[in-house]
Amino acid sequence: MTITVNIMPNMQGPLVAALLYDGLCTFEFGIAAEIFGLPRPEMGLGWYRFVSCAIEPGPLRAHGGFSILPNGGADLLEQADLIIIPGWKGSDVPVPQSLTNALRRARSKGARLASICSGAFVLAEAGLLDGSIATTHWRYADALRERFPEIEVDDTSLYRGANGIYTSAGSAAGIDLMIEIVRQDFGAQAANSVARRIVLPAHRGGGQAQFLERPVAVRVSASIAPVLEYIRQHIHHQWSVGDMASKARMSKRTFERRFMEATGEWPGQWLINERLEAAKEILAQTNQPMEKIAEAVGFGSSHTLRHHFRRLVKLSPSDYRRQFSKVPMNRVASDASTQKTGTLKTGYTRK
Repeated sequence: MTITVNIMPNMQGPLVAALLYDGLCTFEFGIAAEIFGLPRPEMGLGWYRFVSCAIEPGPLRAHGGFSILPNGGADLLEQADLIIIPGWKGSDVPVPQSLTNALRRARSKGARLASICSGAFVLAEAGLLDGSIATTHWRYADALRERFPEIEVDDTSLYRGANGIYTSAGSAAGIDLMIEIVRQDFGAQAANSVARRIVLPAHRGGGQAQFLERPVAVRVSASIAPVLEYIRQHIHHQWSVGDMASKARMSKRTFERRFMEATGEWPGQWLINERLEAAKEILAQTNQPMEKIAEAVGFGSSHTLRHHFRRLVKLSPSDYRRQFSKVPMNRVASDASTQKTGTLKTGYTRK
């Protein structure tokens, strides 16, 4: 029997279902609940609906010593647009056939599926990662590779995804993946808004290494923040570090030091990353030619755009467009949205 969900009855957006099981990975589930389950009235009625689904009889216990009460059972998966697998009981713990069958049925109906950390083993057991590239926590990578040789295991990236099936590395990488899904569904502005709410950087590309040589800064000083926002709004400008320092009314040396303290990056690298994010948005929302995109985001030439894209995103701009441009027509920015400055009006447009 199919259960009719009465969660967030006024909402009209995609239904996100997160799995619950005995021994639940609490943090991983919390990621899904935080990003998809909190009310966000500023996003309108098209924002996500969120439910939790028990895949086995209770009582269900989570890490930390508490019990959990789901919204419903596995039948909810049949209605889901996006299914989140928040970790698993262990890389060597069997996955119930009833669950793998349910996931395959949901996938056949068009549902997207995303795993966090060891949740990749659930997707693998269901055969949904065969012939694809997947990632998981680096500690589990060898086990995934040995048990499922038909999967190409990437043990360096934060997350991987194609054709509606996504995997992420260690627990925190699940946050990056969930924000990336928000970006695909609702645009960069919505993703940035969610990231700001949870006090995180707006985006880390999936190709970024799992190992970080330095911590990611999450707070930006008041003296630097307005400059960063101004540069984002004028990303097409040919910014030098000297220009940035002048805008901040600092010497170049002082600006570089404070910039590194505030962001964890040197100004030049930060600017490249911001230009890539702007280019991603234009690629996903328009059919603009590469030269125009390169000019709009400040790279100057399509050659430079392609160089940085391949180096940091691990895809060509054309491949990125093919992979991420499947959006409803009301969310596609027309070519006429190019401003006189050469930059593009981007972001999600509500109905």
